[in-house]
Amino acid sequence: MRCVVTGAAGFIGSHLVDALLAKGHTVTGIDDLSTGRKKNLEPATRSKNFHFLEKSVVGLRPSDLSSGGVDWFFHLAGRADLVPSIVNPREYFEVNVDGTFDALETAKALGVKRFLYTASSTCYGIPEVYPTPETAPCVVRHPYGLTKLMGEKLTMHWAQVYKMPALSLRLFNVYGPRSRTTGAYGAVFGVFLKQKLAGSPFTVVGDGKQTRDFTYVTDVADAFVAAAESSASGQILNVGSGHSYSINRLVELLGGPVVYVPKRPGEPDCTFADISRIRREVAWNPKIPLEEGVRRMLAVIEDWRDAPLWDPNTIAEATRDWFKYLS
Repeated sequence: MRCVVTGAAGFIGSHLVDALLAKGHTVTGIDDLSTGRKKNLEPATRSKNFHFLEKSVVGLRPSDLSSGGVDWFFHLAGRADLVPSIVNPREYFEVNVDGTFDALETAKALGVKRFLYTASSTCYGIPEVYPTPETAPCVVRHPYGLTKLMGEKLTMHWAQVYKMPALSLRLFNVYGPRSRTTGAYGAVFGVFLKQKLAGSPFTVVGDGKQTRDFTYVTDVADAFVAAAESSASGQILNVGSGHSYSINRLVELLGGPVVYVPKRPGEPDCTFADISRIRREVAWNPKIPLEEGVRRMLAVIEDWRDAPLWDPNTIAEATRDWFKYLS
């Protein structure tokens, strides 16, 4: 298939590019490199079937891609992280909402066979049911979650009105190699890996008993490919690991001392995806348990050598707006 991947130089996007190329597909990767890294695409650039377009998804037009046509369109470009979205909501709306509109219109004009949108499990807020099904109400608590949900609603609306064969994949707590190593305070894995390298204690939020549905990135890439290969359309699909692991268990696997920081308002005590729908509709199953995923992360821990080192004081400063607006 002739594929387009927006956000191709990002964490998940680059793994998806690799998965598609491994199956013999042709891939055009789009990324403005504002958060993605060309280094992530080094394996892909060795393939004659990969082409890179340095461009923002905002303002994307069919003429940028029309040469040879497009079969599968994977839309992964977007702004991530909760705290920065509270500080700078305009950027999140421009990229996550306007960018999704431009991606959908481009895909529609090109007559793509499949459109895959990257949604976020943060739309569920603090769920009342675990494992959480796609039918659970969405109660977004920050601009990041809101803009991702708006992008999903656009995608489902284009599927309904314009009969675009589209799916939305709600991702749960994705981790793995190539995840961001610089910038804002964010995902727990990156924070912990840098702390382990520095011999500093892990900054565990609350009592560490909260659990997360940590999902390994290659499993997520495989879910996108399986969804594109399926006949399902107009549906929202959870993508999770099939398990929920405590932060204390993660710390145990990483090995090291711990210091505790205040629990943040608006964060769920548990994230745990009900993945029965994607198993049924797409015939996808996760393969990598947390223990194996952590082993793989420790094997590439040097990638976090230049990442920022967070401690209780710098975390408190970085999350000040979180406490201000979400309390």
